[in-house]
Amino acid sequence: MINILITFTILNIMTNSSLFEFQKANEIDSWRIVNDGVMGGLSESKTAWDEKNKTFIFSGNVSMENNGGFASVRTVPQKFAQGNFKKVQLRVKGDGKTYKFRMRNSSRFDGIAYSLDFETEKDKWTEIEMMIDDFQPTFRGRIYAEYGKIDMNDLQQIGFLIAGKQEGKFHLEVDWIRVTK
Repeated sequence: MINILITFTILNIMTNSSLFEFQKANEIDSWRIVNDGVMGGLSESKTAWDEKNKTFIFSGNVSMENNGGFASVRTVPQKFAQGNFKKVQLRVKGDGKTYKFRMRNSSRFDGIAYSLDFETEKDKWTEIEMMIDDFQPTFRGRIYAEYGKIDMNDLQQIGFLIAGKQEGKFHLEVDWIRVTK
């Protein structure tokens, strides 16, 4: 029985990789806000760590003023787990709005991001599973299919974005972010 448990644990470690578990406050230190202010917009957002629930919180207000309309947060460039991953998994509690999970192969501030929408249910924890092959290469809201699929062996940034004319306050709480084979 012990050999079976050890084998299962090793297989689980080999097929799953945690990107963030948010068990410690310093796990949010590598996340940066990028809002529509880079283009003159007035949206605002912030990040926080909930010590009680050990979760990451991305919240704020999306404003359509001054041609705005988005708020985002992403990690500083870093080397994430590498491998032939097939899925991204998130455990989130939202506000009923739609968000994008984004990944980048580049350390650049701007450029192609591989994005996929996910919906949240107001005040309800939900586990989201997204297939890597479903992510679209996007830049400023447009799809650039010629870039092909994301290279999960060179994942350098991940993040969340709220856009799509979802004006008003938003709140997304994240328990964990994982990739699986």
